[in-house]
Amino acid sequence: MIVLGIESSCDETAAAVVNSQGKILANVLRSQITDHEFYGGVVPEIAARSHLDHLDKIISSAMKQADISFDELDGVAATAGPGLIGALMVGLMTGKAIAATNQKPLIALNHLEGHALSPRLVDQEVSFPYLLLLVSGGHCQLLIVQGVGKYKRLGTTIDDAPGEAFDKVSKLLGLGYPGGPAIEKAANRGNPRKYKLPRPLVGRDGCDFSFSGLKTAVFHLIQKIGDTELRLDKQHKYDIAASFQSAVSEVIRDRTESALREYRKLNLKQENLVVAGGVAANSQLRENLEDMAQKLKIRLSIPHPSLCTDNGAMIAWGGIERLKLGLIDGYEFAPRARWPLDPNAGRPPGMGLPGKLGMKA
Repeated sequence: MIVLGIESSCDETAAAVVNSQGKILANVLRSQITDHEFYGGVVPEIAARSHLDHLDKIISSAMKQADISFDELDGVAATAGPGLIGALMVGLMTGKAIAATNQKPLIALNHLEGHALSPRLVDQEVSFPYLLLLVSGGHCQLLIVQGVGKYKRLGTTIDDAPGEAFDKVSKLLGLGYPGGPAIEKAANRGNPRKYKLPRPLVGRDGCDFSFSGLKTAVFHLIQKIGDTELRLDKQHKYDIAASFQSAVSEVIRDRTESALREYRKLNLKQENLVVAGGVAANSQLRENLEDMAQKLKIRLSIPHPSLCTDNGAMIAWGGIERLKLGLIDGYEFAPRARWPLDPNAGRPPGMGLPGKLGMKA
């Protein structure tokens, strides 16, 4: 079984061809970092236009690398949400056109499910059920993955996602965009114990996350240093970046340990912790989680950093997982800006009410 995967939910234009044995035949990606760098964040209109300008070329390149024709595909998977609605429309409509023209099944995939299932692409020993830590620019969740399309959320962020906090702190420090790699690079030259920053919700019951207060603490720290030492020099920035990264890593580890305690109450025969999402590419977080897994004697699976960030291979693999079960979609499927993996999960405390001030799903 061979599936073409198309990803366009945010600021990566990606296409990949993957087979059911887990072999990535092609994985092509164009980052939009240079398109958005001036603005310090993703501009939805620019993202959609960039996808429109480049997606056809990306798909052609992937098909050429895989050395197959559209006729040889068994299905076409395209991200249908959650994400930027204009960006999603470009990828989903393109996927529909390819599927319809070549009479192939369409799989309108949840972007988060693509992340959730991606470790099974590279680690054939990951079987259901497993505990998933999903950490990215727009999401931070702990879920029990019971099967394809079957998710039970244990915890989520009550304010910012970690990737969002990385971007904002990087902007405060003038380190550039995107914030994740910029903070990590600076942190490698800093002292993680130089500044004492808060660890929101650490040690408390439950599995929810909070990063807004940590981001605010960095803002006040920068102001304090500026008031006392006139300017923020490079070493200050390195030390703040290292202290912030360490705090984020410890918060995520603590909340994951709390989720593991809940997971173990189910008395499952196997215990797998799977980590996915762009923030999972952070080396300190990976090391911290590896240390935790070793101490708690739980099997840990984290994809290569290139498969943690948004990519077409995870969408193609998610398409294969659904196609195997006969889960295909009609051409009338509309893109969704919000699309939670667990539709039965309520809004966490502190998240506010939906509407003008509502938070992302």
